[in-house]
Amino acid sequence: MLTKVPLLNRLDPFLVGILVTVGVAALLPADGVVLSGFSWASKIAIGLLFFLYGAKLSTREAVDGLKHWRLHVTILVTTFVVFPVLGIAAKLLVPWFLNDPLYLGVLYLCVLPSTVQSAIALVSVARGNIPGAIVSASASSLLGIVLTPLLVAALMTSQGVTMSAGAVIDIVVMLLVPFVAGQVARRWIGAWIKEHSSPLKIVDRGSIMLVVYVAFSRGMNEGIWSSISIPRLLALVVTCCVLLAIVLALTWYMAPRLGFDAEDRATILFCGSTKSLATGLPMATVLFAGQPIGLIVLPLMLFHQLQLLVCAAIAGRLAKPAPEVPAAV
Repeated sequence: MLTKVPLLNRLDPFLVGILVTVGVAALLPADGVVLSGFSWASKIAIGLLFFLYGAKLSTREAVDGLKHWRLHVTILVTTFVVFPVLGIAAKLLVPWFLNDPLYLGVLYLCVLPSTVQSAIALVSVARGNIPGAIVSASASSLLGIVLTPLLVAALMTSQGVTMSAGAVIDIVVMLLVPFVAGQVARRWIGAWIKEHSSPLKIVDRGSIMLVVYVAFSRGMNEGIWSSISIPRLLALVVTCCVLLAIVLALTWYMAPRLGFDAEDRATILFCGSTKSLATGLPMATVLFAGQPIGLIVLPLMLFHQLQLLVCAAIAGRLAKPAPEVPAAV
């Protein structure tokens, strides 16, 4: 049942925590040495999170999941091709619907990898292909470490974003190196982490809240709320809703036409339509140095909450057994 998965509860404590964190950053934004300290703490927490991801991923699960390569290619194409095309198309909304920083945030959202924990939890609830979801979500997250900066460089240079080798190295050190270290350490700590999921959940949510606090503290120092009006904010919410609806519809109706069964269909739906807050926020702090970071990550934060609420409802519907058809007399 849906209520057995804490992440997917209707009133998600994580959502409440993010809203509280934004409120604290608005009232008590960090600055100077304090902000620098929180920034370093968030980077360490994100590194620990990816270390735990690496330690949790079973090599056997990965090998079993890799056999279904058509599933993974479909999800990766949705994540890194279909989404970016929709992001480019959203340029038509500027300036009458979205302003430039918000559009930059929408485009950035579209080039991010899929979620890991959320997607797997949703697939599990919907009775989808769990090994396939584990491999697809993990592969998306790892490939995103390389593909997201490349897509940012290709699509956002005209928006005033500059890429450097140092930024890519920072992302690799912050995300990929800890993941590989976790895979190496898995033989000693992997079983314990699988049996005790609480540490991963605490680090997952705690690290994201730290990054949110740092991003919005910087935003408050830059006067973020004075640069966005209520109509613009509502326009952004509508944009995120339409973007999510389009991708959900495409993945749902495309899967059976490509020959996938019901389990794979659920996996494509949730792994292909979700975007990672855990990867996107720390990357943004590196990729958009000197940019209005608060406004740029705002679309990602809104989309992340929308995807949880909408996808949880869909997963709950898919979890219900189909009604029995009476036998013909």
